[in-house]
Amino acid sequence: MPVRFVLALHNHQPVGNFGNVFEQAYRDAYGPFLDLLDQYPELPLSLHTSGPLLEWLVEHRPDYVDRVRHMVERGQIEILGGGFYEPILPMIPRRDRVGQISTFTKYLEKLCPAHIRGMWVPERVWEQNLVSDIADAGIEYTVLDDHHFKQAGLEQEDLTGYYLSEDEGRLLRIFPNSEPLRYLVPWKDPQDTVAYLREVAGHSPDAVVVCADDGEKFGGWPTTHEHCFTNGWLRRFFDALRDARSWIRLCTFSQALDETPPRGTIYLPDSSYREMTEWALPLPRLEAYNRLVHSLEHDPHGPEIKRFLRGGFWRNFKVKYPETREMYARMIEISKKLAAVPESADESAVERARQELYRGQCNCSWWHGAFGGLYLPHLRDAVYQHLIAADNALLEIGQRTEDWVTADIADLNLDGCPEVCLRNDRLAAYFSPAAGGMLYELDLRPIRHNLLATLSRRPEAYHQTILKHLRGEKDDSGPVVPGPMIFKQEHLEQQIQYDTYPRKSLIDHFFEHEVSLEQVSGLQAKELGDFINGPYEHRVRRGTGEVTLSLQRIGQASDTRVKVMKTITLHARASMFEIVYVLENLPRDRKLHFAVEFNFAGMAAGADDRYFYFPGKERAGQLQTMQDLADTDTIGLVDEWLGLDASVHLSRHGGIWAFPIQTVSQSEGGFELVHQSTAVMPHWLVEPDSRSRWEVTLSLKLDMSRAEKRVMASV
Repeated sequence: MPVRFVLALHNHQPVGNFGNVFEQAYRDAYGPFLDLLDQYPELPLSLHTSGPLLEWLVEHRPDYVDRVRHMVERGQIEILGGGFYEPILPMIPRRDRVGQISTFTKYLEKLCPAHIRGMWVPERVWEQNLVSDIADAGIEYTVLDDHHFKQAGLEQEDLTGYYLSEDEGRLLRIFPNSEPLRYLVPWKDPQDTVAYLREVAGHSPDAVVVCADDGEKFGGWPTTHEHCFTNGWLRRFFDALRDARSWIRLCTFSQALDETPPRGTIYLPDSSYREMTEWALPLPRLEAYNRLVHSLEHDPHGPEIKRFLRGGFWRNFKVKYPETREMYARMIEISKKLAAVPESADESAVERARQELYRGQCNCSWWHGAFGGLYLPHLRDAVYQHLIAADNALLEIGQRTEDWVTADIADLNLDGCPEVCLRNDRLAAYFSPAAGGMLYELDLRPIRHNLLATLSRRPEAYHQTILKHLRGEKDDSGPVVPGPMIFKQEHLEQQIQYDTYPRKSLIDHFFEHEVSLEQVSGLQAKELGDFINGPYEHRVRRGTGEVTLSLQRIGQASDTRVKVMKTITLHARASMFEIVYVLENLPRDRKLHFAVEFNFAGMAAGADDRYFYFPGKERAGQLQTMQDLADTDTIGLVDEWLGLDASVHLSRHGGIWAFPIQTVSQSEGGFELVHQSTAVMPHWLVEPDSRSRWEVTLSLKLDMSRAEKRVMASV
C-alpha cells in the first residue's frame, strides 16, 4: 500500500513587522515557492497563511492571492484556518479563542472558494481544553508535533495517521507532525526524505505521514533562498516526490481524513514543540537540561531516556519574562472591558475594538527562543499600539467627555498586589506601589504608544555561546537555526550585562557621591538604598479635574533611615505629570546622592530625526548617545517619526545622566545589539533644610502635537 504524505506550509509574519520584512519574505520565500509549485499541479499542498500576512498580501500582492485562489479551485491547495492574528490560544480568554478562529474562517471563505475544515495551532502550544473551543469554532482537525504524542506515551511507529481527541463531549482530529522530517526538509538531500518515507511504508502500510513547517524555511531564513532555489533543492525535492508517485501519494489533510480511519483516541499533555518547551525553562534549569541531553548523546540508553525528558510549560514565559506578563495583563484588561460592553452599544465601534484586541494578541513578542520575538521593540510596540487602540475605541463607546480623569485601584498586572492607574483622555499611567512605586506602563492615547514597553537585560543561554565562541571554545548547545554564527556588530561580548531591576520610570536610587555616568550605565555603581524594589504605601486622592497618587516608604539610604515620598498628579486633558519628591529624616552631617530614573521606550536609536535636546543645544545627539549634563533643569527627547517630544523638567538644578539600554540578543540574522530604551536619570547631592527635609518637583511633559497635526493633515 502507498504511504500518504501531507506537505503543509505555515507562512507567517507578525503584527507590527516592518513592511520591508514582509516584502523580502515574499520575494525570497512565498513568491518563489508558489512559482515552483505551480509547475507541479499534480502535487497537492495544505497551506496556512496567518492573518497579518494575508492582510498584507491582499493589499500589496493581490496577484499572489489570486494565484492561490486559482490553485484552490483546481484542487491543488487546501487552505488551513486558525486564530486570525496568531495568538497563543491558551493565553487568551475562551471567548477570544473562538472569536479569532471563527472570524478568520469567515474571512478565508470569503477570500477563497474554500470550506475551512482544519487549522494551524500557533507555535503548537497545546492544552487539552482547546479541543472543545476549536470544535465550537467549527474546525474538524489540526496538526501538532509528534513530540506531543510521544509525551502521551505513543511510539514512533504509532505516528502514521491521525487520532481523535475529546473535551466536554466535543471531538477533534489531530495529526502528528513528523520531527524527523522537520530536520530533513530542506536541510538534507531530497532522497533522504524519500528513503525515510520508504522506511515508514515498509513497516506501516497505508500510513499517513505529515511534514508541516514554516514556509520561511524555503527561502526566508538566512542562506535558504540560495539553497532552495538558486541551488535547486526545492525543484529536486518536487521531482523526487513526483518520480515516486507509484508509492508516495501526496495528499491534503482533508483527503487523508476522508480516506483513512483514525488510529485511535488520545488525550495530549500540555506542551509545544520540543525546542519551545526548552526555551520556556528558567535559565538554570535550561542549562542543566542541555547538559543532561548532551551527556546522553553517547549513552546506549540515551534515546530511551530522552523520551521521558520534559521541558517547561509555555505559560511560564510570563514568569521568565515579566514584560510578557505585563502585555498579557493589559490584554486581559481590554478583553474583560470588551466583554462587559452592553449589547446596545454601537456595533461598528465594538467590532473595531474587537479587531484591535485580536491584533494585540499576536504571539510573536510574547516569548523568546531562537529568534528575536520579545527582544524586538517594534513587535512589543505593535502589541501595545493595538491594545491602546482597542481601549480608545471602548472609550468612544463609553462616550466620555474630554474633561474626565480617573484613578483605578486593582491588581492590574496580576501579581497579587494592588496597582494604581491614573487615566484621562490622553494618558494612562500604571503604577506598582509594591515594586518600588514605579511607573511601569505609560500609554499615550493619541499616538497609541506605550512609552514604557521596555525590556530589562537578563542572562540568556546563548550568551555563553557567544563568549565561548569568541574564546575559541567548543559550545555544544549552539544556535538552533543551522548555519554559521553571525555577529551583526563587533565586540558584542563587551555589551553583555544584566539588570537587577525593571527598567521602568520613577525608580529611586541612592549612589555614592563620586559615581560617574560610566559606572551607572555600566552597572558598576553601588546601590546604597533599598527603594528600587521595596514596597511603598499608597493613597489616592480624587479632586475636581485632577487625581493624585501619593507614595511613601521609609527605607535605608547608606547607613540612614530615610523617608521618600513621591506624589504624582494628573489633570484632565493634560499630557503631562507633575511629580513632587520629598525626602525626610535626612542626615545633617553629610549629603546623600539621590537619583530618579526614567526610561523612554519605542523612541528609536541610530537615526538623526531621533535626538536629545537641552538648554543651549537644540540637537544634542541621537538617542543612543551618552549624555552627562551638570547644573541643568531640562532634558528632552524627540522622535520626529513617532511625532513625540518627551521632556523632563526639574524645579531644582541638578545633574542629568542619559544612556542607552541595549540587549545582546539572538535573531534569524544572527547575534545583535538591540536598543530597548533610553534611560534618563536626574540626580542631586541632597542638602537638607533645617527640618532635615529636601524637596524637588519634576514635570514629565509629553508633546504629541507633531503627530496630531499629521493626522489632521491627512483627514
